[in-house]
Amino acid sequence: MTTFHAVVWLDHEAAHIAFFDRDHAQTQRIHSKSQHKHQGKSTDTNAFFADIASAVKKCHEVLVTGPGLTRQHFKDWYEKHDPVLSKVIVDSIASDHPTDPQLVAMARQYFKKFDAMAANPPRA
Repeated sequence: MTTFHAVVWLDHEAAHIAFFDRDHAQTQRIHSKSQHKHQGKSTDTNAFFADIASAVKKCHEVLVTGPGLTRQHFKDWYEKHDPVLSKVIVDSIASDHPTDPQLVAMARQYFKKFDAMAANPPRA
């Protein structure tokens, strides 16, 4: 599904990605493959972040959300590894653990305001 918008909710163990347009939504989950844990957090994020970046590479605008610092670490990693494509990330906001429908609803509301402020009409 090729869509204009995506939202990525992530923590150190998993990413929930929702691709959506005005009428449709599709979700995908990506889990960290690291077998090594340090204080309950994955120590190898390169493959995890690469999988997330690959999943959103065809989106035009991506909102990153989640608890803690993992979302900022992902943004930093993406900027370092693919500075051109990383520009699709429009914002990073803190959030708790929403369900997939709550994640899509939050992102739709965010992008409605974002599109209006950016004078960027959503694609049909």
